[in-house]
Amino acid sequence: MHQQKRQLELVEGNLPVFVFPTELIFYADDQSTHKQVLTLYNPYEFALKFKVLCTTPNKYVVVDAAGAVKPQCCVDIVIRHRDVRSCHYGVVDKFRLQVSEQSQRKALGRKEVVATLLPSAKEQQKEEEEKRIKEPLSESLFFEQSFQPENRTVSSGPSLLTVFLGVVCIAALMLPTLGDVESLVPLYLHLSVNQKLVAAYILGLITMAILRT
Repeated sequence: MHQQKRQLELVEGNLPVFVFPTELIFYADDQSTHKQVLTLYNPYEFALKFKVLCTTPNKYVVVDAAGAVKPQCCVDIVIRHRDVRSCHYGVVDKFRLQVSEQSQRKALGRKEVVATLLPSAKEQQKEEEEKRIKEPLSESLFFEQSFQPENRTVSSGPSLLTVFLGVVCIAALMLPTLGDVESLVPLYLHLSVNQKLVAAYILGLITMAILRT
């Protein structure tokens, strides 16, 4: 089964290629960054041949642009930028690493690595710092605006329904209790003790809700 899977990958040419890093950044004012190292890993049980291609080969020098990697080993590929000019600032170039089995010419897999020349590492850090500062500010303004309608709603006081229920409960408590024969209020408006207890309980809940607002 493992052998069939390997053969399928070899035939289809989609063998995963493991390279680190996947992005190269050169800084014009820092000569130490003009030399970068790509590491190609071979986690497989068979040896691989590799070749390094570039979209702008005249701008770079690739040491050992072709070679072999033993099974479960890695190789370092040195890339030097040799055309550090302002006209190349911000231009994105690409390197492509193609691998194949040593007994074959067909590429089994490929991986692209982007390369960019920037004027200064300090300017890059300054831009990133300004970006980090602006992001929290924009978020805080967003949350402040989203919560303003809610604050106005909360401070508007109790609703009409709450006030109406409170008035009904107060009126119920003022009505005579069943058995009070001396009252001039019609008998059907007389309430039992349990009904008045319920009205008093609801009135207490309404009073707490109004005080919290």
